[in-house]
Amino acid sequence: MDSETSNKRPLEDDNDISTTVNSNSPISTTNTEITVKTEDSNGDIIMTDLSSTNSTSDSKQDIIKTLSRTKSSDVIVPARKPDLSYVLLKTGLVYDVRMRYHAKIYTSYFEYIDPHPEDPRRIYRIYKILAENGLIIDPTLSGSDEIGEYMLKIPIREATKEEILTVHSEEHLEFIESTQNMNKDELLKATEKGDSVYFNNDSLLSAKLSCGGAIEACKAVVEGKVKNALAVVRPPGHHAEPDAPGGFCLFSNVAVAATSILKNYPESVRKIIILDWDIHHGNGTQKVFYNDPRVLYISLHRYEQGKYYPGTKAGGADQVGEGLGEGLNVNIPWPVGGVGDADYIYAFRKVVMPICYEFQPDLVIISSGFDAADGDVIGGCHVSPAGYGQMTHMLKSLAKGNLCVVLEGGYNLDSIAKSALRVAKVLIGEPPEELKNIHPKTESIEVIDDVIKIQSKYWISLGPGYTGLDYNLPSIMGNFDTLTAKSPDPTFIEVASKHDKLNDAVRDHQRDELFEKYKFITLPLLIEKLPKTPSYNSSTILCSPDVYENDKLVIIVHDPSRIWARRDPITGDLDSANAVTVDKSLEFIDWALKEKWGVIDINIPITITGKEDVNYNNINTSQDILLYLWDNFIHFFKVQKIAFIGVGEAYNGIIHLCGHRDVRNLVKASINFIDKATALRAVISTIDESVVDWFFRNSLIFTSSKHSCWGDKDGNSKRPRKKYGRVLRADVESLDRVIDERFEEVCTFIEESLEDYESESDSES
Repeated sequence: MDSETSNKRPLEDDNDISTTVNSNSPISTTNTEITVKTEDSNGDIIMTDLSSTNSTSDSKQDIIKTLSRTKSSDVIVPARKPDLSYVLLKTGLVYDVRMRYHAKIYTSYFEYIDPHPEDPRRIYRIYKILAENGLIIDPTLSGSDEIGEYMLKIPIREATKEEILTVHSEEHLEFIESTQNMNKDELLKATEKGDSVYFNNDSLLSAKLSCGGAIEACKAVVEGKVKNALAVVRPPGHHAEPDAPGGFCLFSNVAVAATSILKNYPESVRKIIILDWDIHHGNGTQKVFYNDPRVLYISLHRYEQGKYYPGTKAGGADQVGEGLGEGLNVNIPWPVGGVGDADYIYAFRKVVMPICYEFQPDLVIISSGFDAADGDVIGGCHVSPAGYGQMTHMLKSLAKGNLCVVLEGGYNLDSIAKSALRVAKVLIGEPPEELKNIHPKTESIEVIDDVIKIQSKYWISLGPGYTGLDYNLPSIMGNFDTLTAKSPDPTFIEVASKHDKLNDAVRDHQRDELFEKYKFITLPLLIEKLPKTPSYNSSTILCSPDVYENDKLVIIVHDPSRIWARRDPITGDLDSANAVTVDKSLEFIDWALKEKWGVIDINIPITITGKEDVNYNNINTSQDILLYLWDNFIHFFKVQKIAFIGVGEAYNGIIHLCGHRDVRNLVKASINFIDKATALRAVISTIDESVVDWFFRNSLIFTSSKHSCWGDKDGNSKRPRKKYGRVLRADVESLDRVIDERFEEVCTFIEESLEDYESESDSES
């Protein structure tokens, strides 16, 4: 045996590692330890224990092989334990089969085959899919304590009376406790009286376990036993108010857990964020923390003017908290159903994450209802598992990763399982999946803009551009007047009532240009109920000088010019030096005059200067002006053929006129352009039913490519009915681009309509 071989000795087996180490190597081993001996720059001996790291057997072997070739004199950086505290931990999991004991008492066979949505199988299906995908190991699905290397089972317990009473009243707790001794008839009676809740003799046990499980999950995260946690618990909790159960909820699990953490960990947890993405507003959670400055409550939910469950105005965006909690309640109320990934991610980017970063929480709790998931009939929305994963991923960036996900609603068993699986994977450390849909609904963009206007009073991160003067009235938010009344800043309406609207000046400039270029004149406006405002003046109805004599007439009824301008990135003010006006309807004036036709151009302001703007309705005014023009001028002109062109919301006046006056002898074409925000208007005739057929034959209604009349984003297509006229879909979106795209087509249609009429007249004579 040579000298080199004689200086080697076998390494004791450690986790199946077997190698040889030079006797002069700085490594020593035992069955349970791997120790590296090095010297620092002063010649002092440093012993480093590598066995306590979470390295796998292969990685430990690689370390040993590397260090075995290293002499003490060559060491520059001594081996040491990794300075990591998060990735080495597992994700916590709370689950107990006893929470499935709470179930509805069946009173008919139909309830058995079509069970209650808050089904005990909800948590079982989540636990099962975690096992099926290898995230946990529990072959019998019985709730094993040892569940593998990725997740750590957090022991569950019943919430104590003292913990529950920090949120709920004595009467509330006593009522839930009384259900364990009720007979069947009493349980059914209590179920009937309740607000969407049911009871059996095990409801108390399940509810206390659900509440206690949420507490223990949060404790494990705060104490550093796990890096984050998923509490698969039921019954849910966010609808339970301090003095009453409701909405399938018995105890307010998340509220009790947050209160417990704030009380027991005052040094490490001073601020908590509760993010509620259940499709229903968490009225119970909101009520508990409405005036508490330590808790920021954010809820994204279907609202629909307070008509969607829980059916109160508490979910409006104007509900911002009170007292010390003012500004710490953020409601993002979807005005329609059918929202999906793009809408939620848009809300997160624009509102949720900026506010969360500014708040700087010590713990984040997700009230994780999965009833906004695609496939959930009750929620009626389309959030995918990837969408939930993306939101979880973003929230992991807060509070040094201290994140606890607590189950709330979600009633499609497949959807809830797949969504929870994706959330669990992201909690463990998997990257989120990419989203397929990135374009939010128009309604969602509008509601987010309104939320920003409201919340920018409290959050610097929601600026710039909302500094008190941009408080125009949202129409879907609730009692916005009360909210703005509290602001020390003047509202937009207060400022606007004392100054002229920019569109007034733009219209006056158009009048001066048409006067100078084409010698246009004005028609007087003598309508009693017209608002008393400078916005309706000699510029409202402009016409070519031959309008009284010409036998062909084009009447253009349009919204004001669009104003494009750069916005100052700091103040949010529009840069007037770089602002331009865009009004494609003016091109029809040039075209009609070249054809030697008479022209009437009517401008209908969307808002007006002065105090009457509060009660002003541009659609009603458009209708009044068109009736006035027909009754007092058109009848006295020598015109034989008329073509209407409507642009924007002002086109409603043309539709109203066609249904309330018999215009068929004169009007040969009605062309209208509307963007995706303008609703279609049906012809409702007070004359006879044949008007609808006539209007369909003689009209073209061009809509934006994304107008809702063509169906939704999920491919559910439809076609507008005949009463709306001949509706055509443009290939572009904005109003001005639609006009650009269809300009030649419109001109040809009008020309052909008039020529056909002339031919018919000649043949008849």
